[in-house]
Amino acid sequence: MKLIILDRDGVINEDSDNYIKSADEWVPIPGSIEAIADLSKAGYTVVVATNQSGLNRGLFSPDDLSAMHNKLCGLVESAGGKIDGIYYCPHRPEELCICRKPNTGLLDNIASEWGSIEGIPFVGDSLKDLQVAEKMNCQGILVRTGKGQKTEYQLKQQPDSTLSEVSIFSNLNAVVQSILTESTH
Repeated sequence: MKLIILDRDGVINEDSDNYIKSADEWVPIPGSIEAIADLSKAGYTVVVATNQSGLNRGLFSPDDLSAMHNKLCGLVESAGGKIDGIYYCPHRPEELCICRKPNTGLLDNIASEWGSIEGIPFVGDSLKDLQVAEKMNCQGILVRTGKGQKTEYQLKQQPDSTLSEVSIFSNLNAVVQSILTESTH
């Protein structure tokens, strides 16, 4: 099975330091919806792994989160694709849960449902995304959208880090075009 894991905020949709709290605030990054649809049409299983601590902070309700995810799935379906699963952690960092990235709980759940995730692409915009990808032996891919430029700068400050080997792209659409071009060769 061809599987890909995507972070949500900053990869698929615009991010905000004030959290994305409603479907109205959930705005896709240009090209991201079409990129997901292209993956889906090419036979990829597309899953999302996202930290959503705003839930436990009381900034939005479970219904608000469902509305955001329904909007995401509806837009992708309108473009001819499909989101196969959305996995989220509702916990704040101080709750020390196992599911909040960079801990592996979300990816463990994905692996238990979809099979081995070793070597599969994980697209993110933060150091936490890259760290969990590395822990789970996924192929970490950084996009410069969201917090990606800041993360790229952090990686350049740690040239000895194993994370310095991460592939970096301008946005999700560029990642997808690269993956689909490679898979046809």
